[in-house]
Amino acid sequence: MLRRLIQLYTGLVFYGISIAVFYRANLGLDPWDVFHMGLAQLTGLKLGQTVILVGALVLLLWWPMRQKPGLGTISNVIVLGLVADAVLAIFPPITDLWVRSLCLVIAIVLNALATSLYIGAGFGAGPRDGLMTGMHNRMGWPIRRIRTVIELTVLLVGFLMGGSLGIGTVLYAVSIGPLIQLTLPWFSAHRSGKLKAEISEKSQGNTLSDLKSSL
Repeated sequence: MLRRLIQLYTGLVFYGISIAVFYRANLGLDPWDVFHMGLAQLTGLKLGQTVILVGALVLLLWWPMRQKPGLGTISNVIVLGLVADAVLAIFPPITDLWVRSLCLVIAIVLNALATSLYIGAGFGAGPRDGLMTGMHNRMGWPIRRIRTVIELTVLLVGFLMGGSLGIGTVLYAVSIGPLIQLTLPWFSAHRSGKLKAEISEKSQGNTLSDLKSSL
């Protein structure tokens, strides 16, 4: 249990760091962070504060779908935003393109490792992933379709609010699924049955690739 708790909170801290590094790279964000950034610009809140706010609001959507949050779910809502704001407070903006490019790669790899760590700990999905699986259970739609609809929606709305869309968005979309599929078994060997389903759910949600294949 102690090892799993350490793994959970290590993953969540790494995830919060990845959000901040992704933001400082300033080459485009992943779909949900495009939305978080747009909302932050619209409301005047800090980026991490909007991560917490959106996480809490998404969690409310679990109730009609009869999803049950776990320790990891609640911790996800709180920890990611706090860590992201703390890192942004000490990590100044970057101007050199090569440093920003390096930060983008680091952020994506760290995000995949962080996701694998907290999912592998087995304390419940994050609020956004739980929304996806809850809609799948209630509506019967394929995970791929639900994730595509959700992420394209938050991406478009976030962009319209002023969120950053760019090469980083595309690179994240095409790489995050394979990276999580690679790293999740490293932290989940003791949960092989459930692991396969979670790998499938994560790796099927390549938003931009799904969009290209539908054109």
